[in-house]
Amino acid sequence: MPAGTRRPFSRPSSASATTPDAAPTPDATTPSARGTAVAAIAFAVAWLVFFTVLQWSVVRYRVPIVVALTAATVALALWQWLGWRVQVTRSAVALMLAGSALATLTVPLFSYLAPTGLAVATTILVAGPLLCAALLTACGPRAHAVHLAAGVAAVLAYAACAATAIISSPHPRIDVWVTLQQASDGMARGENFYAMTWVGSPGIKDAFTYLPWTAVLLAPGRWLLGDVRWALAGWMIIGVAGVWLLARSAPRRDGSPAPAATWPWTAAAGTALLLFAPGTLTQLDQAWTEPLLFAAMVWWAVLVQRGKPWWAVLPLALACASKQHFAVLLPILLLWRPFGWRRTLATGALTGVLIAPWVIASPPDFVHDTITLLVSFHPIKFANTLYLLALNTFGVTLPFYVTGLVVLGALGAICWTVHRRQPPLAEVVRWLALMLLVANLVNKQAFYNQFWLVGALVVLSLTMRPAT
Repeated sequence: MPAGTRRPFSRPSSASATTPDAAPTPDATTPSARGTAVAAIAFAVAWLVFFTVLQWSVVRYRVPIVVALTAATVALALWQWLGWRVQVTRSAVALMLAGSALATLTVPLFSYLAPTGLAVATTILVAGPLLCAALLTACGPRAHAVHLAAGVAAVLAYAACAATAIISSPHPRIDVWVTLQQASDGMARGENFYAMTWVGSPGIKDAFTYLPWTAVLLAPGRWLLGDVRWALAGWMIIGVAGVWLLARSAPRRDGSPAPAATWPWTAAAGTALLLFAPGTLTQLDQAWTEPLLFAAMVWWAVLVQRGKPWWAVLPLALACASKQHFAVLLPILLLWRPFGWRRTLATGALTGVLIAPWVIASPPDFVHDTITLLVSFHPIKFANTLYLLALNTFGVTLPFYVTGLVVLGALGAICWTVHRRQPPLAEVVRWLALMLLVANLVNKQAFYNQFWLVGALVVLSLTMRPAT
């Protein structure tokens, strides 16, 4: 089996359904078993550090945050290129969930929630992961039912937290929420939101900086329930549903179905880590749109894994028609034969069709909002990136071409590696995550939400079993 393709998040299948953390087995002290345990704990610690510093990063710039994100980039790159095998165990997941609860309590949490709402949401984000950690450590003949309950509990807790955030913070002071709300209203009136000026925005006032399908896919939350964040929470849950299908549908290497006693644990562990990552409350409150992109990527992976790669073109094109930087992922998929150049070109063509009505309506407005403004936009001082490290710490403004060279260099190296190895789907998802992470790290305006998507894709990759 190629390096890095062992079944992660899974427990050794046996008559007793034991786990790496269960009662000692004859080989529990072998170098292989010890290596698995060390790798699991190392991943758990890295996950906790990554998301905890992300929660701390909103809204502040600190050199240690940049250092931690840079270290995470190096670690992910080494994992991919050296083929480290990461198999997350029960104890590792329990450590991550307990650490998430602790981070929620101890690390500064940026939020516009009213005091009562903040207390309720914080309680949910402390009790929820602790409950799931306890349920996910269950073993025995009925353990799979308890693991299913852990997944359900995580979704219900997330839904309750989302409702609390939206109701308790009805008007968050961030331009993202203002533009999404008013763009939805503009669409309902038949207006071109690229030509609108936002009323009451604390930031950008005359541009819709996303590609149009971000507004289209989130507008139902505004139209039906009064707030686009309801749609964002819904897309996150849709993404989680795809995670369960990924864990359930992938056959083992011998072609047999995933064991009924193990896949619920895989899916529930991934669900809990996705929904309870430190900083979740801030993401809900701020209306950051990455859950939409995550859902699209999950369903792209589901369709590819189920042998329907042409159908996978649709969710990938929706992601590309929602945010500009997803275009950097297409060259990687073009060279990965299970998706291939034909489907990648079809994705590009469909993306063009999806955004064409807004381009045709007003080409100058579209280009200004989605390209020109972003290229010329000033660095935001609390973006924890290498670009801001050079500017804030050393007083150096890096030329645009430096960022471009780093991104293109990373893209070239990843494309070459994927073309040569033709890795399984889980590894490809991590290559995509690495590409986004590098692009974020050298950008002048990357924040919690962009880095969250990288961490979410890594967790997603660990819920997949190797293809037949």
